[in-house]
This record gives sequence, C-alpha cells and structure tokens, in this order.
Amino acid sequence: ITSPVAFDILPLKLHAFSKSTPTGLDCVGWKRRVSAPVITDGALDKTALTDDVGSEEDLYEEFRSSNHRYGHPGGGGEQLAINELISDGSVVYAEALWDHVTMDDQELGFKAGDVIEVMDATNKEWWWGRILDSEGWFPASFVRLRVNQDEPMEDYPLKVEGGKEDDSRRFGMGQTTKDQMRTNVINEIISTERDYIKHLKDICEGYIKQCRKRADMFTEEQLKIIFGNIEDIYRCQKKFVKALEKKFNKDHPHLSEVGSCFLEYQTEFQIYSEYCNNHPNACMELSRLTKVNKYVYFFEACRLLQKMIDISLDGFLLTPVQKICKYPLQLAELLKYTNPQHRDFKDVEAALNAMKNVARLINERKRRLENIDKIAQWQSSIEDWEGEDVLVRSSELIYSGELAKISHPQAKSQQRMFFLFDHQLVCCKKDLLRRDILYYKSRINMDDMEILDVEDGKDKDFNISVKNAFKLHCRDTEEVHLFCAKKPEQKQRWLKAFENERRQVQLDQETGFSITEVQKKQAMLNASKQHHAGKPKAVTRPYYDFLMRQKHPTLPTTLPQQQVFMLAEPKRKPSNFWQNISRLTPFRK
Repeated sequence: ITSPVAFDILPLKLHAFSKSTPTGLDCVGWKRRVSAPVITDGALDKTALTDDVGSEEDLYEEFRSSNHRYGHPGGGGEQLAINELISDGSVVYAEALWDHVTMDDQELGFKAGDVIEVMDATNKEWWWGRILDSEGWFPASFVRLRVNQDEPMEDYPLKVEGGKEDDSRRFGMGQTTKDQMRTNVINEIISTERDYIKHLKDICEGYIKQCRKRADMFTEEQLKIIFGNIEDIYRCQKKFVKALEKKFNKDHPHLSEVGSCFLEYQTEFQIYSEYCNNHPNACMELSRLTKVNKYVYFFEACRLLQKMIDISLDGFLLTPVQKICKYPLQLAELLKYTNPQHRDFKDVEAALNAMKNVARLINERKRRLENIDKIAQWQSSIEDWEGEDVLVRSSELIYSGELAKISHPQAKSQQRMFFLFDHQLVCCKKDLLRRDILYYKSRINMDDMEILDVEDGKDKDFNISVKNAFKLHCRDTEEVHLFCAKKPEQKQRWLKAFENERRQVQLDQETGFSITEVQKKQAMLNASKQHHAGKPKAVTRPYYDFLMRQKHPTLPTTLPQQQVFMLAEPKRKPSNFWQNISRLTPFRK
C-alpha cells in the first residue's frame, strides 16, 4: 500500500448513501428506495411486516430469489448507476487508492493516484477501464469514484517540470476553477457526514435497539461483540457534524474553514481503534449466527423496518472502519484545492497530518493485538516454561538473536537465544540435537535495567577479555549481566533494539495502549489448544471470507508484510559433526 494511512481493511466503495435515486450520481454513493413499514417503538411488529411483505420466511425467500447472496455488501445499485451514466455517453472517472501490480495482459495496472476512465462496471468485483492507450480489468475495491467528475481528465493532475501542479489551465473558459473544485470537496465532506450520521442512527435504532428487546436471541455480551462501541462513535460523530456545520459557509462553500474541526476531534477519533480491533470478532460472531435461519430473518426484518438500503449487517458494520480511513483521503483532496493564501490552508494541512496519525495509531494497535496470538503460540512452543506468561507484561517482540552470556562467579560463557519483548528479556537454551527446540532458562526485567556499552578489552567487573560486549545493570540490586555478540554489527543492532524497547514502553504509556485480561487469556487458550493438537491448527477463515465478500478478490502485491517474529537463525554451512559422531557411539538425548 503506497498510502501510509491505508488501513489493513480495504475500504468498500459504498462510503455513504445519498438521498438521490440510483440514476443520480452523488460522488461517492447511491441510495436505493426501499418500500417497508415504519419501525415502531416497541418489539418487532410482525403483523406490520406480514401485512406488506408476507411472513419473515416469505420475505427471505423473495430476498434470496432476487439473486442477492446474504452477506454481500452491495445490492447492485452502484453498478446500475455507473453503467447508466456510461450508456448515456457520460465519462466516469475513478481515482486509484492503491497500486495494482499485475502480470496478466487482460488486467489494467496502475499506481495510487492514477485516474482511470471506467468503461464497464457490470461486474461487482472487477471493472473494465482505460488509462491512456491501455485497457483492462481492475479490482473495483482499489478505486473510488472521483469527487469532481467534471474536472478535465488531462488536468488531473497536471504536472510541470519540478513536480508541481500547474493551475493555469484550470481557469480557462468552460473549465472548473479551483474554488469550484474546493466547493465540491467541501460539499462532499458535509453531505457524507450527514449520511454517515443517518447510517449510524439506523444501526443503533434499527438493529441494536431491536436486538436488546430479544433477550431470548441475544445476550449483552453478544451485542458487545457484534456492535462494539458503535454507540460511542455515534455520539462522537453527532458532535463532530455539528461542529462542521457551524464552519460551513452555505452561500460560499469554498470559503468554509473546516480544518479546525478535525484538529479539535483528532483525539476523540481514537475511539475508532477499539471498534476496528473488535471488528474481526464481530464478523466471526455474525458468521456463526447467520448459519441459523431465524437470525437471518431477524436481521433482514430489522433492515427493512428501518428502511435501510440493500446491504447485509456485516456490510453496514464495516462502514466505521471505512470512514476513519476516508478522512485522510478527503483532507488530501481538500488541501489540493485550497490556495496557500486561504485562511483554512494551515488548518487543513495540520488536519491531514493529524488524521494520518490517527489512522497510523489504529493500524498499529490492530497489529499489536494480532501479535498477541503469535506471542502466545511462541510461548507454548518453549519447553519447561516457568513463571508468568509473557503476555502478562508484554505485547511486542522487539528483537531476537543469539548471544554469549557471561555469568559470575567463574565468568562462564554460555550461548543462549534471547528474545527482547517490551518490559522483559527472555533467555532460552537450544536443544543439543534438535536446534529448533528451545528450553526456557530465565528472564530479565527491563524496567529496572540500564544499558552499558563495553569497550573491547579486559572487563574490570568480570576480569576477562571481551569483544563486542555490552552490559545490563540493575539500578536497584546492582546486579550486572554481561553479553557478547559475535560481530560488531550484531552488537549495534542489540543496542538499537534496547533503545526501541524503551521507546515502545514510553509510547504505550502516552497513548494508553493495553491488552485486556480477556484478550490475554483467550490468546493463551487458543495457543494451548493448538499445541496439544500436536500440529499447527488450520487457520479459520470466517474473517477472510467476510473480506472477500466485501469486493476484495485480490490484494495488492505492494501490501507490506509486517514480519512479527525473526526466529530463524542465520544459515550456516552444513556440518557433518553429529553425523560422524552418531556412527561412533549411541547418542541419546
């Protein structure tokens, strides 16, 4: 992903739903009119439902017979609208969100920021498009429809020597001025915020409110898993949209100063982190429930009674994840059409950086929570483990490698594998024959330690000559640990790792990052089950399958693969030592 703010879950194109008909293009989305009874302020009124559309079962059968697969995010309105525009002779442009690298001649490759002319959107997952003289298929999820469809293709973006945009051609006769472009972006921000508020209200009142009335079907714990903290997000967004509307200049939208609103709410937007982290659990719980028909009927009835568009619940619940990802994209476009002399320029510039940081923070927290399962699996593979679990105090593996540890009083040197986590350094011993097996030996509390660089030569404390050495000194007990690396560069990597460990601990304190006891216990329980199974357990796919249903047939090859563990040793030349010695004597563990 070339954009630093792109979240791990790729955005669905239905970011917001306008009040126009499917034939009216509204920059980012369309709304289909659904005829359904008005929701009442009581339990689900089955009589109201059956009067208009028959029984829940009849409703579901009609729903299923309309070629709509439950769980799919789209009902076809978007493709219909785009294709109607194309068939009418209109040119529809989309902007690439990510690089699409392909080796297939029939696929269209592009880079993030490229503008693609959409020529066919009949297929939900793959569209046919053109860039200059190249045509081909491309994933619909990798693009978003351009806000300014009236902006000339040749001016998007127009570059001159030096890499800066040239606005001179934007002010010709019949062409849209920069102020008009800014008006379009401002209108999009305001309208999508209003639609998003309506969307959140529909979820809270159309689903959560009705679910709470059915204690026979849902527990509070289940509702917490499915909906997360979306009610907190709803309250936050209501305040945010009020702040935006106060800054919105209805008569001259391009003069609106909205940057300060994003700066004011950047801290509150961090509540999206909890929602995004819980989202995979919500998908798995929904996947489990919707295997039972009564839940399918119930969720569909809730949607129709609330007059929500033809998207299933898991598609609706993806919207907050998409929304927090879309803010940096909107602000980047707003900044592009804001003159440096504009009163809002500095605030928009600062707001863009702030929202990028929010997205990075959410990404980082999500990655950290995903890591705890891997850490738990690592611990379960260590033999003779003693003491508390690693997850009690740590959630990140900073660095690992082999070092020689020098111990008092005989200054005995021992080769050990060390794993540096936040707050602690774990020491393990390799099995004599099977080098992939590790035995737990000890651990060091890094919160009490200071790092001392040791020069090559004779060490006074241990009275031995050392090379590539460093010490860990305990401030409270004056205990000293001496370590030696094989090469100078290995020593420097360890010293840098210790700095990173302290920086990570400080950052976690500043941002308030923590892992709940429930998450820790669940991770260890999962790891224990896999360990007792005797072989790695197959990865469950509900969450992956859910993402595939959200129009993600493929992932870009530029996705950064974040390596969490670097446990493999450097490759060594094959040795015949053990092979030769085994011929001479029976050697058993």
